[in-house]
Amino acid sequence: MVDLFGQYTKIKLEIDQAIQGVIDSSSFIKGKDVLEFESNLSKFLDIKHVISCANGTDALQIALMALELTQGDEIIVPAFTYAATAEVIALLGLTPIMVDVDQDDFSMNIASLESAITARTKVIIPVHLFGQSSDMEPIMTLAKKHNLFVIEDNAQSLGASYTFSDDTTQKTGTIGHIGCTSFFPTKNLGCFGDGGAIFTDDSQLAEKIRMIANHGQKIKYHHSVVGCNSRLDTIQAALLNVKLRYLSTHLQARKEAAVYYDQHLGNVSGILLPTQKSYAVHTYNQYTIVVQNNDRDKLQSYLKEKGIPTMIYYPLPLYKQDAFSCYVREGFHLSNTEWLCGAVLSLPIHTEMKKETQQFIVDSIKQFYS
Repeated sequence: MVDLFGQYTKIKLEIDQAIQGVIDSSSFIKGKDVLEFESNLSKFLDIKHVISCANGTDALQIALMALELTQGDEIIVPAFTYAATAEVIALLGLTPIMVDVDQDDFSMNIASLESAITARTKVIIPVHLFGQSSDMEPIMTLAKKHNLFVIEDNAQSLGASYTFSDDTTQKTGTIGHIGCTSFFPTKNLGCFGDGGAIFTDDSQLAEKIRMIANHGQKIKYHHSVVGCNSRLDTIQAALLNVKLRYLSTHLQARKEAAVYYDQHLGNVSGILLPTQKSYAVHTYNQYTIVVQNNDRDKLQSYLKEKGIPTMIYYPLPLYKQDAFSCYVREGFHLSNTEWLCGAVLSLPIHTEMKKETQQFIVDSIKQFYS
């Protein structure tokens, strides 16, 4: 599905020097590279504050902790997403409210979102899934109307952007009150382990977030709030600094691979290709097709026999996971989500894709349908 080693070999010298520099300094925790990376990512995103942390899940949890919510407060999330988005809500004693997504771009359905808002709703968490932005303008309009916070789950879409109706453009993760991302190795900007970050233009929120991530302390040994221990290791920050310089190039490589799939699979009857929304710049963290006629598992098995890896993101809606079933009534059903869970299939896509590899994948899919 990815070629992380191939990506590394192209920038090996820079990566090795960055890691060696941290070893030489022996400043493995909170070294200068961490602040440098936060500053560089802040410039890339055009946002005031970036606070790094241990992983993307921590980023979401810390963001919620900073909002001073009350037990039982409702947080709206799409039902078609990774469990972490709802997991942190439950961990904090809050209530995840799951809504449907659109069939064509897998993003939070605006009508479903609006119908889920109640007097207990405090936060909306749109997920920019597979590399494409959610439709943020109506989401922000609803949030303003109902006085709600918006936390963007940008773990899969760093570098994506959204264009508003007035033609202004912003990077995903910088539109809501808080944005969160992950630097898991397979993400658009991935490190060599775990890592994450939180971003905001609100200076007061930023100060609180940084404090929460550091055991609730602003001054050492003076703990103002209950926090946690979540930090980005200096080695990870150092190599992320290098990879950030290549992010635009890597995103372009993903786009070119996606265009190749689009051109060669567009006429294949039986599959629907990823939708590129007019308001969004897709970064193709995943290239996810929809397989019609209940053929998804058959196609996956066929490709596996040919040595072609695929992934199913995600086979079960959040509300059908045992961990979250207590938050929904019996028989709860979201039609688009359940249809997608039974039909989506992600094909290999990464920064090192070779045309001959893609041609083999494309030919194999066409053979399945011949």
